[in-house]
Amino acid sequence: MLALSLGAAWLLLAPLSLWLLFRGRPLERAGAIVTLLLLEAGTIVMGRLAAPQATPDHTVVAHDVPPAASCAGRAPTPRSARLGTSLVLTWAARRHECDTAEVAMRSQGRRLLVWLHTGHAAPTGGGRLAYTLPVHVKGRTAAVTVPLPKDAARVPVDGRNGRRIPPPRG
Repeated sequence: MLALSLGAAWLLLAPLSLWLLFRGRPLERAGAIVTLLLLEAGTIVMGRLAAPQATPDHTVVAHDVPPAASCAGRAPTPRSARLGTSLVLTWAARRHECDTAEVAMRSQGRRLLVWLHTGHAAPTGGGRLAYTLPVHVKGRTAAVTVPLPKDAARVPVDGRNGRRIPPPRG
């Protein structure tokens, strides 16, 4: 309640004090300065009273959303790939899609071999460049945006089956 009163005082007295500071007589100017100083002092005292006490030695972590225990890792087949300064891969989303995906890439001539795995990271090897990235789900489509190195190949290919990943329709 005290904070609400202080806020109302700022809203009413501060504009009046500023107007008097520039347009008032010398006595009114002094009163405006005193009023602004009292408002500022009240704000500082209120801030110190409302400041949190010393933090405990241990850290408590609370989650608003429970961890995705129902998120089963899988290797979805990419539905489309849009190339630009980055590679945007899309695939059909499941009901409880994982919130992260690992994307591994390797250039082979003009082909950019891409391996996609959602959920907990799958082991990678063989000189692949791998990223763990957030998955964005919109409707029934999941997508991930992968930064591309400058020397990356320009034909995206699914690394598991060797098939070209088509560009998005439309």
